[in-house]
Amino acid sequence: MNEQVQAELKKMLNGRFSTSVSARANYARGEDTYDPILSQAVVFPETNEEVSKILKICNEHKIPVVPFGTGTSLEGNVVGNENGITICLEKMNKILSVNVEDFDCRVQACVTREQLNEYLREDGVFFPIDPGANAALGGMASTSASGTMAVKYGTMKTVISGLTVVLPNGDIIKTGGRTKKTSAGYNLTNLFIGSEGTLGIITEVHLRLSPIPESIMSAVCHFSSLEDAVMTAQQVIQYGVPIARIEMLNADQMGISINYSNLKDIEAVPTLFFEFHGSEVSNNENIKIVEELSKDNNGSSFKWAKDLDERNKLWKARWDVYYSVKAIHDNGRVYSTDVCVPISKITECVKFAEEQAKKFGVRAPMVGHMGDGNFHVVLPYDPAKKEMYKQIRAFNDTLIRKALELNGTITGEHGVGLHKKEYLLEQHPDNIPVMKSIKRTLDPNNIMNPGKIFDLN
Repeated sequence: MNEQVQAELKKMLNGRFSTSVSARANYARGEDTYDPILSQAVVFPETNEEVSKILKICNEHKIPVVPFGTGTSLEGNVVGNENGITICLEKMNKILSVNVEDFDCRVQACVTREQLNEYLREDGVFFPIDPGANAALGGMASTSASGTMAVKYGTMKTVISGLTVVLPNGDIIKTGGRTKKTSAGYNLTNLFIGSEGTLGIITEVHLRLSPIPESIMSAVCHFSSLEDAVMTAQQVIQYGVPIARIEMLNADQMGISINYSNLKDIEAVPTLFFEFHGSEVSNNENIKIVEELSKDNNGSSFKWAKDLDERNKLWKARWDVYYSVKAIHDNGRVYSTDVCVPISKITECVKFAEEQAKKFGVRAPMVGHMGDGNFHVVLPYDPAKKEMYKQIRAFNDTLIRKALELNGTITGEHGVGLHKKEYLLEQHPDNIPVMKSIKRTLDPNNIMNPGKIFDLN
């Protein structure tokens, strides 16, 4: 980046431009296994117009751009570019409008899900998509995130009705709108969802909200085997029981979470976490069905979260899975797998993962969104032990190929980033040329997060 460009960006951003090593290092990677790559500078825009001006300058000078939100990504999606700049959107964190009557809102890209729900707390509505981490909503759109409540409320693709996107040439476009449906032309909203900043920068997100349920009930159920637990979850979905969350933790992960989160009266055995949303009457009816299914698969009696504080503590332990595993090793890292398979294949795939972990000799804490066939093996490792990392990568390779064999996908919610480019070629070989064509049309200079999802050349 030449001095002219630096001077132009400094003048425009009035101090929100940094080339310091500390700033560049802070925005050089997500929560993934990659070593940080420092961009040449970090910029902090506050408006759509500033993002537009930055991209115009970068496009003119062919300077690579990496968008950055809260840095919770897990696949190398936001690793910096040594020849480019990182555009950090943390100052674009305003809730722009809320329409309670229509159950929708519009927010800037770096509003987090917790921030939004705290803001909505008195309005009788909430934002239901919960990936665990307190991620930025723009980042969740960029990776097509989902999480624990996808079984009832869907994924980011389900709840996003429109976007504001700044294209590589600086043009600002608005996709979709506030209506529940539209057939007006190409669905550009879905084009940018999951694009991981390779086609443009999402600066605003228009979201659908949900009413806060009359009754929320949470419980855990223990099982003697992981297979029994997963089979129970599979049957709950196949029977059509309207449940909000079904989360699975294997015995190893339960032991780790019990110690890390100081849980009481919970056993270190394969466990399902259930949550029911609805009226008190409907919840009680659905609970009876789920209890019977659990009992048929050798499940324990349900242990109920008695109040809001207990329920929050229970789910916080689930949300803290990543950090609980990371704490196993001093200066440890975590490699999280992310396969998703059809519901009918989830038991087979989880059983396979358990068997392969023993074969490869890797420790394999496991957590799963059983309601949508998505699960993660959360693999701890010491970065100083290269052989350990090789075994983990080999295990992940085997698991991904099994998921593809079962007509599943290489990534359920984390995106492709750098980690899974080679596997994307296997899952969608016929689609890659089309993706590249779209990329070349919107970003002919290949400045937007280059090298992520696929290599353009």
